[in-house]
Amino acid sequence: MSKNPTPDQIMQIGLGFWASKTLLSAVEMELFTELARHPASGEALRDRLGLHPRSSRDFLDALVALGFLERSDGVYRNTPSTELFLDKRKPSYIGGILEMANHRLYRFWGGLTDALRTGQLQNEAKSGEMPFFQALYADRARLKGFLAAMTGISHGANLAIAKQFPWHEHETFVDVGTAQGDLAVQIALANEHLTGVGFDLPEVAPVFEEYLEHNGVQERLRFAAGDFFADELPEADVLVMGHILHDWSLDEKRTLISKAHEALPEGGALIVYESIIDDDRSKNAFGLLMSLNMLIETEHGFDYTAADCMGWMTDAGFSTTRAEHLIGPDSMVIGVK
Repeated sequence: MSKNPTPDQIMQIGLGFWASKTLLSAVEMELFTELARHPASGEALRDRLGLHPRSSRDFLDALVALGFLERSDGVYRNTPSTELFLDKRKPSYIGGILEMANHRLYRFWGGLTDALRTGQLQNEAKSGEMPFFQALYADRARLKGFLAAMTGISHGANLAIAKQFPWHEHETFVDVGTAQGDLAVQIALANEHLTGVGFDLPEVAPVFEEYLEHNGVQERLRFAAGDFFADELPEADVLVMGHILHDWSLDEKRTLISKAHEALPEGGALIVYESIIDDDRSKNAFGLLMSLNMLIETEHGFDYTAADCMGWMTDAGFSTTRAEHLIGPDSMVIGVK
């Protein structure tokens, strides 16, 4: 017997930006990093963060109510999750993607209605500013921060791929669009017999190589510079494309999958992973919202279902395809040549 409808969910989602911006501002002010050094009273935090006395108590207690802080006898401390994932000094920090959401996406999503009606992106390029990625690759410090943010959002899925895929059947791999290189690093750490390549634009090389040295796998991994549309993909037993295809149009997606097929030997595999939308398009809300984010950020990009991707792989000549869940909203689609 169904319950009477209530407006609770409507109000929670409709005003969800209140909670979102409260968290994003806390990340921006490095509140969780401060509390990771030592717990503190509200008055001490007000002084350390430069908060106005009118709002500081409400701000901190809102974070308690939202589950991001704990409070006991007037002293605030991180929860286990914010201690692990939002302390900038820890390698497990995922706040980089939240910093980008705060500085960029929060304002650009204000143009969603216009994007839905025009099909046009809503980021820097709309207002005549230098497009985000062009500006990003021109500034090494900014690029390094962005690539680290991509590691944060992908790390859990990278660990799953490193353990879940049958790597024992292969010897070499290429991570296409490698960014900082966390996927390549995790695969190498979990599979000592493998050697691999991180393939990306030349500007990424110093960041990639620094990350390899930090993780001690520089002897089995190397960087290859190139543009995956303009250049041939490096050959290997396995090619991986993580958070790549959704940036591009359908024709461009098909082109990249076909190029991967050409670069693979018989029995080789292509792994595509991101927030794959469920085939019914009704459950993976994150994947669907990510596709709307591609509307905001790109000219023609969109996310897709596993069935979509397997169809494109089959059309490109892959003999068998399958989809496997990884973690959270992320899944991988595998095509074998």
